[in-house]
Amino acid sequence: MNPLLDRLRSRTAAFSHDLVMIPVAWISAYWLRFNLGRIPPEFVDSALNSLPWVLVIQGTVFWLFGLYRGVWRFASLPDLVRIVKAAVAGTLLVVVALFILNRTELIPRSVPVLFLGLQVILLAGPRLLYRWLKDHRLNLSSGQRVLVVGAGRAGEMLVRDMLRDTSRSYFPAGFVDDKPRRQGSEVHGVPVLGQTEAIPEIVVREDIDLLMLAVPSATAKEMRRLVELCEGTGRPFRTVPELRNLMTGQVSISQLRPVSIEDLLGRDPVSLDWEGIRAGLSDRAVLVTGAGGSIGSELVRQIAAAVPSRLILIDNGEYNLYRIEMELLERYPSLSFTRYLVDVADAAGLDAVFAAERPQIIFHAAAYKHVPMLEDQLRAAVRNNVTGTRIVSEAASRWACERFVLISTDKAVHPANIMGATKRVAEAICQTLDQDSACRYITVRFGNVLGSAGSVVPLFSRQIEHGGPVTVTHPDIERFFMTIPEACQLIMQAAVIGDGGEIFVLDMGEPVKIRYLAEQMIRLSGREPGEDIPIHYIGLRPGEKLYEELFYDSEDLVATRHPKIRVARGSGGLIAAAPGESVAALEQAAAVDDRSAMANILRAMLPEWHPEPRGQTLSTQSLSNRPLSTEAVSTEAGQDRRNADA
Repeated sequence: MNPLLDRLRSRTAAFSHDLVMIPVAWISAYWLRFNLGRIPPEFVDSALNSLPWVLVIQGTVFWLFGLYRGVWRFASLPDLVRIVKAAVAGTLLVVVALFILNRTELIPRSVPVLFLGLQVILLAGPRLLYRWLKDHRLNLSSGQRVLVVGAGRAGEMLVRDMLRDTSRSYFPAGFVDDKPRRQGSEVHGVPVLGQTEAIPEIVVREDIDLLMLAVPSATAKEMRRLVELCEGTGRPFRTVPELRNLMTGQVSISQLRPVSIEDLLGRDPVSLDWEGIRAGLSDRAVLVTGAGGSIGSELVRQIAAAVPSRLILIDNGEYNLYRIEMELLERYPSLSFTRYLVDVADAAGLDAVFAAERPQIIFHAAAYKHVPMLEDQLRAAVRNNVTGTRIVSEAASRWACERFVLISTDKAVHPANIMGATKRVAEAICQTLDQDSACRYITVRFGNVLGSAGSVVPLFSRQIEHGGPVTVTHPDIERFFMTIPEACQLIMQAAVIGDGGEIFVLDMGEPVKIRYLAEQMIRLSGREPGEDIPIHYIGLRPGEKLYEELFYDSEDLVATRHPKIRVARGSGGLIAAAPGESVAALEQAAAVDDRSAMANILRAMLPEWHPEPRGQTLSTQSLSNRPLSTEAVSTEAGQDRRNADA
């Protein structure tokens, strides 16, 4: 069927309807004027004689006001406003025209007013009725019966989308909402059936097939409570994206997605000084090492949004570098950037990049972070984490850069593994350089990030997808977590507020048990931990600790102007030997792959280095395989550092 022809037919039908309503409103105005009784003959003649003029004038005004651009199926408030404006304008023109034609003598003064009101009723009423009938036709209930959690704006938009959906895949059976003022109310004719605590009984009573969580502003704690209620019903459930991810401000069925572990372990959105960040990064040449990695690529995205004069990307992996390059070309077509396939331990290659680009701000995210792997790859760990940091940081000083930001890790505190020890040496290199260089060296130390490459979340996902078992190293192992975007935002904030020489510690909240993380991911897949998918405890791996620390006991945490960023000050984890000489000796040992010499030098540099994991004593209770309750864990975030990123 021709859509243009269909549109012409619908407009013709709507215009014909309104042309019929004009005389109905005009004659009815006289009838109402005479109290619904008999209209005197002389007034009947007056009404009929003036009707052609009324019809022509009012019909023309309706057309000129665009009453037929919209579709009755989706009639809304703007359409009603347009009708009122057209009715007012048309009525005024009718009165003026009839006055000029000397035909107002037998037109009562109340008739134009009544005519105006009747036009609005007779034009708007059928439109709204038609939409209501379309939205509530009988075959609507043939789709899945949906209970919408949240009767706010997101819930209203979801229901509106369901009512407009011609496929009738979903039937909105009702809302649940915890706000008392919404109880007993209706949204688009859909009732609010109770509060969220009543979800289990409402699901049974209303024979619900699907639950839709329409609370994009919910905190992680609130999401966990709602998910527990939904899981208890045995019905599938979906959620709308987080508020910060709803770029258009609109919510639709197509945006619904499964609840992710990030929803349950995420944190409240971070408040940032974006003006200060932009002022510190805009119109400057910014270089990011490890630009294709999990942290590096997110830093690149957020720095690009701050409009630097030039963005320089460095990575030793061609695919990761290509991927972030393609993303920048697509999302920031006007951004000036260059990319270099260079190893950070390649002094000549790095020097050539600095000579060509003259960067002003450096974010050093390149590092090896896989804890168990680095335990038997000491040479690679030293080369990348120590030598790479030294070469890049010295280049920053030599080429008069303004700031150098080292991305560090909580594993640098009381290091129990090669990764933590080499990152602690990297911190010392930057602190030493800050004393004698015009460049300001800033270290940012934080815990684990969700969803990074090689992290436990994709590992658990694969294990669950294959039917299990899910492997956890220890029932009591716990980690600090935050999302990658939050970590990068706070890194950028620390970069612009630092004066140099500081070790900034990001507020990671409370640690999360990895056991809880595994159980929740299994439940989110629609299965039960221990029943459908077993959890196997495989023992701590080389270099792995039961828990991590963000600062030394001897360090004081000093507040900054940002509530989630503090400065670690004190004598914690001092390098015992002279850093410069020790680093040189360490690099010489790495060059010949002398593992024994490298280990001895690291022990000499780091008296607090404990190669054996701290705090690993097990109790009978800790080995219990009972699922954890929500209350037993932190609300802050989740992922197992045993696999990946700093």
